[in-house]
Amino acid sequence: MFICVPFGASDGSWHDVEVIDRDLLTMPPSTAKNLSLIAAIDLGSNSFHMVVAKANQGEIRILERLGEKVQLAAGIDEERKLNEESMQRGLDCLKRFAQLINGMPPGSVRIVGTNALREARNRNEFIHRAEEILGHPVEVISGREEARLIYLGVSHTLADTPGKRLVADIGGGSTEFIIGQRFEPLLRESLQMGCVSFTQRYFKDGKITPARYAQAYTAARLEIMSIEHALHRLSWDEAIGSSGTIRAIGLALKAGGHGSGEVNAEGLAWLKRKLMKLGEVDKIDFDGLKPDRRAIFPAGLAILEAIFDALDLQRMDHCEGALREGVLYDLLGRHHHEDVRERTLSSLMERYHVDLEQAARVERKALSALDQVAKAWELEGNLYRELLSWAAKVHEVGLDIAHYHYHKHGAYLIEHSDLAGFSRADQQMLALLVRGHRRNIPKDKFADFGDEGVKLIRLCVLLRFAILFHHIRGTQEMPQPVLTASGNHLDILFPDGWLENNQLTQADFGLEADWLTRVGIVLSVH
Repeated sequence: MFICVPFGASDGSWHDVEVIDRDLLTMPPSTAKNLSLIAAIDLGSNSFHMVVAKANQGEIRILERLGEKVQLAAGIDEERKLNEESMQRGLDCLKRFAQLINGMPPGSVRIVGTNALREARNRNEFIHRAEEILGHPVEVISGREEARLIYLGVSHTLADTPGKRLVADIGGGSTEFIIGQRFEPLLRESLQMGCVSFTQRYFKDGKITPARYAQAYTAARLEIMSIEHALHRLSWDEAIGSSGTIRAIGLALKAGGHGSGEVNAEGLAWLKRKLMKLGEVDKIDFDGLKPDRRAIFPAGLAILEAIFDALDLQRMDHCEGALREGVLYDLLGRHHHEDVRERTLSSLMERYHVDLEQAARVERKALSALDQVAKAWELEGNLYRELLSWAAKVHEVGLDIAHYHYHKHGAYLIEHSDLAGFSRADQQMLALLVRGHRRNIPKDKFADFGDEGVKLIRLCVLLRFAILFHHIRGTQEMPQPVLTASGNHLDILFPDGWLENNQLTQADFGLEADWLTRVGIVLSVH
C-alpha cells in the first residue's frame, strides 16, 4: 500500500494550443430525456432567431418562430470588441425570447453563437449575461460547424432528392457554403464576408456608388477564390440559398417581374442597375423588402453577385430551413442516439489509426470507475459521462504523429480539427482531458475552466486510472478493483495479493500517485 499527499501546484505548460476562454467553458447541464418540446436559438451576426418545436417520433413540428434584427456584428470595434450598445440590443432581444423557454428542462434548449461571437474578444461578457437571462448554456460554434447545421436544416426542409445540392447562406458576418447529397454534407466552408460586416466597410454612410459596390464585389470574389476550385470539383445539381439576404433579393426580383421568388443572373444585373440609380440606402423601397434590411441590402447584393459569377450560377432557389432548424434536428438526433459526434470521433480514430480494441477497453473501465465515484465526486450527469467516453476513445490519436509527447499532439489535433457536432467549448474540454491523460497534469489549464476545473481534473484522474489499468493491452485477465472517493481522496482496492503478483501495475500506480499530488489528489492503492 502507498499513500501520497499533495505538495504543490503543477508547473506544466501547454504552449501549442489556443488560450481557453474562462466563462465560455462552463459545463452545460446534462441532457434531458423524453423531451416533447425543444427549442433552438441562433445568435447571428445580423439577426437573432428562435424556434420552439414539438418533437414526436423523430419528427419536428414548429410551434413558434421569433426573429429580431440585432446587428451584433455592427457593434464590433477596431479592437474586435463588442460595444455596450450592441450587447444591450442583443440582451434586450433575449429577454423577450426567454419567456417562451422559461421552465424548459436542461438539454431541451440549444443556443449557438456564430461569427460575431467568434470574432469578439469580449464575447465571454456577453455570453455570461445572456446565460443569466436564458437559463441555458450558450455555445460558440465554428464556421464549418455552422455550415453543417445550416445544411441539416435545409436538407430536412426540402424534398429528399438524390442529386447534389450547393447551399449558400449569407449571414451578417460570414457566408457558408455546403455541397451535400440528401442529408450528408460532402464539403463545408465558411468565409469571412457578410452583409453587416461589408456594410460597415463599404456602405457605412448609406451612399451607394459604383466604386464602392465594385470594392465590395471584388472583396467577395477574392474570398471565394480560396474555395472556388473545391466547389467546382464536386459539382452540384441545384443551388439553394438559405439566408434572409437571399430571400429578400428573390422577393425584390419577383416584385420587379424577374422570376417568382428565385434569384437569377439576369435579375441580379437588373437589380444592380436599379440600385446604382438610387444612390442612397434611404431611397431603397423594393416591394417585399423590410425597412430594417435596406441598409445591408447593397452589401448582400454584391456578395451574391460575386457568388453567382464565381460559381457560374444562373439560378438559386430559396429555402426557409436554416441554422436554427438544423440545430433543432441535431438536438433531436442527440436524444435519439443518432449523435453526429459519435460518427465524428469514429472517423477521427480511423484517420489516425487508433487501436480500437484498446480504446474500447479503456472506455469500459473508465465508465465503470465513473459509476463507482460519480456521486461522491459530483460527476453525475450525462455530459460528464460523454466527455469521459470521448476522451477514452481518442486519447491515443497523437500516436500517429509521434510517440514522444503524443498526448500533446493528440490534444492539439482535437482542439484544432474540424469536428462536426462539437462546439468550441466541447473541443477544448475534450482536448484538455487528452492532454492530461499521462505524465504531468496541466493544473493551470484546468483552472481556466473556473469551478468546473476541479470536476474536469477528477474526470482526467479516472481516465488515467483506466489507461494504467490496461497498460498491458488485453494479454492477461484483470481483476475488478473497487474505487471509493471523498473530496480530494481516491482509494483503489485490488484483490488481496494481486498487486504484489503484478509489479508493473504496482509500479505504474506508485508513479501515478506522485503525479496526482501536483493537482492536489491523494491516491491510495492497496
